[in-house]
Amino acid sequence: MAMSKVKKPVKPAASQRTWAIGFIIAAVVMWTFYTFIMFRLPYQVQTIFQNWLPPTKLNEAMVWVICALGLNIVVGYAGLLDLGFVAFWAIGGYSAGWFMSAFFRQVNWHVFSTVEPTLPGIHISFWGVIFIGGLICAFFGIVIGAPTLRLKSDYLALVTLGFGEIIPQVFTNGENIAGFNMSNGTKGISPVDNIGVPGRALGPFDFSWKFTIFALLTAMMVFISLRLRTGRLGRAWLAIREDELAASMMGVPLMRTKLAAYSVGAFTGGIGGVAFATHVNGVFADRFNFSISIILLAMVVLGGMGNVWGVMVGALVIAWVNSTGLQAMGDLVNTSLHTSINFPSYNFVLFGGVLIFMMLFKREGLIPESRLKAIMHEGDDASANLEGHH
Repeated sequence: MAMSKVKKPVKPAASQRTWAIGFIIAAVVMWTFYTFIMFRLPYQVQTIFQNWLPPTKLNEAMVWVICALGLNIVVGYAGLLDLGFVAFWAIGGYSAGWFMSAFFRQVNWHVFSTVEPTLPGIHISFWGVIFIGGLICAFFGIVIGAPTLRLKSDYLALVTLGFGEIIPQVFTNGENIAGFNMSNGTKGISPVDNIGVPGRALGPFDFSWKFTIFALLTAMMVFISLRLRTGRLGRAWLAIREDELAASMMGVPLMRTKLAAYSVGAFTGGIGGVAFATHVNGVFADRFNFSISIILLAMVVLGGMGNVWGVMVGALVIAWVNSTGLQAMGDLVNTSLHTSINFPSYNFVLFGGVLIFMMLFKREGLIPESRLKAIMHEGDDASANLEGHH
């Protein structure tokens, strides 16, 4: 009697290493192509790449990945439904506006900055503001989370939604708070200082350096996420996600552990906000609307909650579709069929349909976390066993 071959499971460490190597190779290929090859191609070919995947949108996609990884810690690891993550993106962006521009003209403070020393305002190096913005967001994450994380499920989602709406409105109306201009209102803060590297300041169109820096920030957040996932704190988050009551009975401090997830996620959102402000060369209140929180949540759900690499893939796909993909596909369809449909106006119809499809047929996401996939399909397996007995 022949024995059936049993497929050996892929070890988690080997899988993580494969994904990490793939990310490095993809980043190097993109950097090499857009730095040395693209602008040597025929003009018609350059136009195709500019329409379908321009280099500026590639940098922006890295920012989306950073923020999606932060939300994954809150939603995917700890199981806390957060509908107001845009608040931390906004706080991080305004941190760049405060500490990397001439906004506060009454002072002249330069710390490792590459701008002219005579320029008024607070000018701290991008590398310092990254951590300052992250720490400010982590502080506000604790302030916001302390009174709200005692709530669960829908109630927590509604409260975080409220904070996500309040914070951008504070910046929108922050031009005159008891005589103090905090945010410059709807006019925003622009320009912010360019990212500086040793010996030079990067111009707004210097793709190569910006992409390298954003890719390194993304790699750093991937590393932190993976290390947290396998550590004691990460295991406590997963226990809360799967069964909060059982976790508390096993000695997991619920409030402290939830606050840790919220503050780490907020720190990541702050880093994304600072990077985004330098990417668009300013910070403007009308950019931080509720739709950003929904798009980030869609990235996490589509990619696979709790799986770092799945969230990265989901973020890259949705960021591309939302920025240039839908527009480019729409132009192609309109040109071929001689129609005039405004495809980008239907982006939320597309996202909503994808989310409905995912919830019905693939709840665990495109690249699911094995543990979450087993939990989600536990009921399906039980039903199949009952039907088999009948």
